[in-house]
Amino acid sequence: MKFLVFADVHNDKKYLNALLKRAREDDVEFIICAGDLSNFGAGLLDALERFSKIGKKFYMIPGNHEEPDTKFRDVMSHFDHCIDFHTNVFKKNGYVFCGFGGGGFALEDAEFRKVSREWYGKYKGEKIVLITHGPAFGTKLDKLDKNHVGNRDYRSFIERIKPKLAISGHMHETAGEMDVIGKTKVINPGWEGMVVELS
Repeated sequence: MKFLVFADVHNDKKYLNALLKRAREDDVEFIICAGDLSNFGAGLLDALERFSKIGKKFYMIPGNHEEPDTKFRDVMSHFDHCIDFHTNVFKKNGYVFCGFGGGGFALEDAEFRKVSREWYGKYKGEKIVLITHGPAFGTKLDKLDKNHVGNRDYRSFIERIKPKLAISGHMHETAGEMDVIGKTKVINPGWEGMVVELS
């Protein structure tokens, strides 16, 4: 199973066009955006329409530039193949993809704790891919200057449920970085994106 994942395009046409080309031409089954496709909403409708026309499923969680509310979900629902999976999951080829968007700057998140408890109860022992907009605390992905600024609740969940992969964006300074938490690979695909293959 191969998919294209990216984050933090912020309505930059150069990167958007390159990602659309890869989504069309690369041998990927679906596409995931880990938030901030738009620049505070600007460009969101155009980008969704263009991804929709590719004909592959486009899964997205909102970033801190898209509010994770009913308006965002409603906008997503107007486009074929575009699915908002904030606080939800989708399943592909034996994997459970868990999505949680918004925020980006919080060290803790009470809503995530609630949602992740439900996920833990339902999916413990399954092959998990966690997608959040902001990074987990204490890796190369959340390092800003000499400090770690990621989310402690994300890290705690990763340590408990041990996903196969954790994907996040938000931190432009660490775009393209990879690290591990235990046996979980963590990546920030950035605005250039990455093709991920899972078996």
